[in-house]
Amino acid sequence: MDCSLEAPTAAEFRALYLSTGWGAPTEEQCARALAGSWAVSSARDASGALVGVGRLISDGAMHAYVNEMIVREDARGAGVGAEILRLLVEAARAAGVTQVQLFAARGRAPFYARHGFIARPDDAPGMEIPQAP
Repeated sequence: MDCSLEAPTAAEFRALYLSTGWGAPTEEQCARALAGSWAVSSARDASGALVGVGRLISDGAMHAYVNEMIVREDARGAGVGAEILRLLVEAARAAGVTQVQLFAARGRAPFYARHGFIARPDDAPGMEIPQAP
């Protein structure tokens, strides 16, 4: 596995999204998401195929948010996500960012806990604005 802070192409990112059931963004949406990311970490298998991506959104000074972590199903459990997360946190720390936060997808909190993240209180986990119908 080769993991780096190089972003995949929008087409690769979209294909990974589609293969994991995370959603069905357009290639244009994927391009905009990648361009708007502060840091992107990609993992590729021995053949060069994209197997994982993580994105970090940040103000570059105080706060960074792990926006998403996506690892292809057949690559899970092999340390891919751990390496992606390590690179993202390392990039934030290298820039002097002290607050690295995230919202874990359902059932994924134990993964982040194994890598040093702690849960926020149940009465203050965050808020979101609902999507328009």
